[in-house]
Amino acid sequence: MADPWLALEFGADPAERIAQVGAAHEAFLTAGDLPPRVRDVVAESWRRSAGALLDPEATAPVDLTDGALESYRAGHPLARVLPLFRDLLGGIADDGAHLMAVCDAGGRLLWVEGHPGVLRHAERMNFVPGARWDEAHAGTNAPGTALAVDHSVQIFATEHFVRPVQRWTCAAAPIHDPTGRLLGAIDITGGDHLATPQSLALVRATARAAEAFLASAAPAEPDVISVAALGRNEAELRVGGRRVRLGRRHSELLVLLLDHPEGRTGEQLGLDLYGDDRLHPVTLRAELSRLRRALGPDLLDSRPYRLRGTVRADFRTVGELLERGDAAGALRAYPGPLLPASDAPGVARLRRLVDGQLRAAVLAAGDPALLAAWTATPAGADDLTAWQALARALPPGAPRRPLALARIGQLCAEYDLERATSLQRRGN
Repeated sequence: MADPWLALEFGADPAERIAQVGAAHEAFLTAGDLPPRVRDVVAESWRRSAGALLDPEATAPVDLTDGALESYRAGHPLARVLPLFRDLLGGIADDGAHLMAVCDAGGRLLWVEGHPGVLRHAERMNFVPGARWDEAHAGTNAPGTALAVDHSVQIFATEHFVRPVQRWTCAAAPIHDPTGRLLGAIDITGGDHLATPQSLALVRATARAAEAFLASAAPAEPDVISVAALGRNEAELRVGGRRVRLGRRHSELLVLLLDHPEGRTGEQLGLDLYGDDRLHPVTLRAELSRLRRALGPDLLDSRPYRLRGTVRADFRTVGELLERGDAAGALRAYPGPLLPASDAPGVARLRRLVDGQLRAAVLAAGDPALLAAWTATPAGADDLTAWQALARALPPGAPRRPLALARIGQLCAEYDLERATSLQRRGN
């Protein structure tokens, strides 16, 4: 397929595709099998949805209503772009066959607009303002999956993880502020006829128009650096409208510099990068020289080495949210471990620190939704303590509890424990 984010190949029979993917969905739910005919982006989303212990018959929860919802969305940055959304997608929202929806970075729907008849149908699955449509709460769906992978995507019929949503097809694209921070997503939802290249192109164009509007309205802020290094082996740098994907070694150097805004000497950087036995000053200077060319001549100082200007990094955002006591916000801002393939001592140390602090906050909160979201991350998938805490936090009749107990049993066997915990025995 030319575009892996599109649901249907040119000339494909929608009914046949619905049946194929529907059969694959049932096989996945019953045996964990994933036939090759399922798109990679969908297969990975199904795994995340299942890892969050989501019931395939679940309905997205509504956690904001009435005055609290009005206050929240009035202060949201995307409120400024709502007239633009209505201008570009007004025909979609009024044609009696589609809905336009806008959500925040956590997947919470802010606005859902369309023909009253279509809105009534959508209300049956809680596709309403204030509802949580991130993957952990609503499974695979276009706005939730677009946020999870930070890319525009189309989700077709039986590709949805939750069965009550499988009569719908949707296309969504993420929206970022001028610094690159994820603000939310724009979505159009309708029937099977929506599975066309045009619908995906439309939401992509609308998202880009929204970002351009926000950039034009933002005050000038020179040398703003935004770095994404969580959940990826190579960091992405955004500065002055440029996006630069760095190689592994430059990613490590950038993360180390971000962790030490006061600056580092060449020897300190070398120890963090190579360790005691492999310190090569000449090689390090060459790497820093190449990093300076990648960043631009005005962004990296020497003696000591440090970054100039305002610097934002996703792993620092997680730490700031934890310092404010916002474990839920920190978990939403955490797509995965810091540069997981890196074996640089300084990066590995920082990765353990970020994961450990986030894990401790989630365990301390004891919230089933947070525990489920943590166990759905790469760092939490094998965390026996977290799975046990999740099982304790769920009431006996909760649909997710048997899945948590089963995972506890699997981990006990993998860790070669003599027997499962008493909690698991009581659950079975």
